[in-house]
Amino acid sequence: MVTVDRYDRQAMFDPTEIRESVFSYYARLGRVREYVEQHHHERITLRTAAQVAGLEPSYFSRFFHEKSGVKFSDWLTFIRITEAKRRLTARNVPIARVASAVGYRDLRTF
Repeated sequence: MVTVDRYDRQAMFDPTEIRESVFSYYARLGRVREYVEQHHHERITLRTAAQVAGLEPSYFSRFFHEKSGVKFSDWLTFIRITEAKRRLTARNVPIARVASAVGYRDLRTF
C-alpha cells in the first residue's frame, strides 16, 4: 500500500488542471474568486467561501472541485503562492512580511 504524506500531496498539485473559464461561467465561483483576490491575506475557510458562493460547505466543496478540477484548499494555496512569488520578485521585502501579506501566519508553513 502506498501512502502519501501531506508534503507529497502538495507536490502533486498541478495548476494546469485549473479550469479558469469556470470562474466567469459560474457566477458563484466568480464571486468566490473575487473575494479571495481581495482577502487572500486573511484567514479564508471553506465555510467562508461557501457563504460567499451562497452554498452549503460540503456541497460547495464538491461543486468547486467538480467545476474547477481542483480542491478549493489547493486552489487557495495556489493563489497565495502566486501572489507571494509576484511580491518577492517585484520588491526587496523580507520573506516573513510577504508570508503574512498573503495569508500565512506561520513562516514555517509558508
